[in-house]
Amino acid sequence: MELLDESLVPESARTAKREARAFARDYIEPNAERHFDDGTYPTAVVDAASDAGFVGIEIGEEYGGRGASLLESLAITEEFFRADAGIGMAIRGRSFGANILERYGTERQKRTLLPPIASGEEFAGMAISEPETGSDLAGMTTAAERDGGEWVIDGEKYWIGNGIDADWILVYAKTGSDSEDRHGNHSLFVVPTDEPGYTAEHIPEKIGMRASQQAHIEFDDCRVPEANLVGEEGAGFRTVAEFFDHGRVSTSGHGLGIAAAALEETWDFVEQREEFGRPVGDFQSVQHDLADARTEFESARALTWRAAERVEGSEEATDWAAMAKTKATETAVECTETGMCLHGGRGVLNERRISRLYRDARLPIIYEGVNEIQRDLIYRNT
Repeated sequence: MELLDESLVPESARTAKREARAFARDYIEPNAERHFDDGTYPTAVVDAASDAGFVGIEIGEEYGGRGASLLESLAITEEFFRADAGIGMAIRGRSFGANILERYGTERQKRTLLPPIASGEEFAGMAISEPETGSDLAGMTTAAERDGGEWVIDGEKYWIGNGIDADWILVYAKTGSDSEDRHGNHSLFVVPTDEPGYTAEHIPEKIGMRASQQAHIEFDDCRVPEANLVGEEGAGFRTVAEFFDHGRVSTSGHGLGIAAAALEETWDFVEQREEFGRPVGDFQSVQHDLADARTEFESARALTWRAAERVEGSEEATDWAAMAKTKATETAVECTETGMCLHGGRGVLNERRISRLYRDARLPIIYEGVNEIQRDLIYRNT
């Protein structure tokens, strides 16, 4: 069966989708199980993706990227995450922070930092979450203070993609203390990872997406030039919140890819597995389980593509991005749970792909804001 068909994909994004599918087939799928099992970063696959133009795809052509639209990005994302969520995250995450820098950075920052990301010579990261704070952007405590012509950063960040190996990280830090405006107290800074006072350690042994890298970062009197401020001082919350709409659409693609893989894997299994002298797929209860899962998947995918079009064309689509993220990621969980159930005892074996998908599906419901936060946004913006 083929769930990620082109019928919902605008014509402008179909070439990117076909290219991504071919790349996923040739590079991601053959390496997925190995990198999940040993938890190693898929350097060779990411390098191949960079050579093929899949790293930093949304970076503008003037800075060496392909200037992909959000729709093209979503088309690529759902294909990569169907092939493997961990490797998909490693590829898509290599340019974390680049979109914000391109929109709000100075021309000098963009000319210096973006071309090496687009070419694959360097890669970046974005540091928002902290050990004690995740979805509460206004509650982050990592602080940056002026000292002459420098900013001095102190604090911790957690679950930071590429925090160890990136060349620079876009750091979200507190720069004010106005109790009347909690949303105006944070700013963004480019922090090279080789600066004194920057230390990072790998977070090992995640249950899912094991091919991707996340780090625990500590800033101890970490100094960066005043010129490393991105955008206006105090505008960090609003800047990050705006780009979460794009991030939520992307995360919806993560969920769709995982859900599609789970359904396709399970559909094949029940047709091949026999019980009581006939294929498991002949039993009506199994057919109903898969019919329900297919219905939820198609609903989630239709909502996601509609949300993508609205976010691409409007600055007021937060409710649509939040609905898509919630529906797509929760559908991934439901589809993988159905798949585990229908695989029976085989589903708990590490060697079975459905067990990897089951674990991968637990992550997207958390990042880019837990789904409880998404429901708040849906209500407030309706």
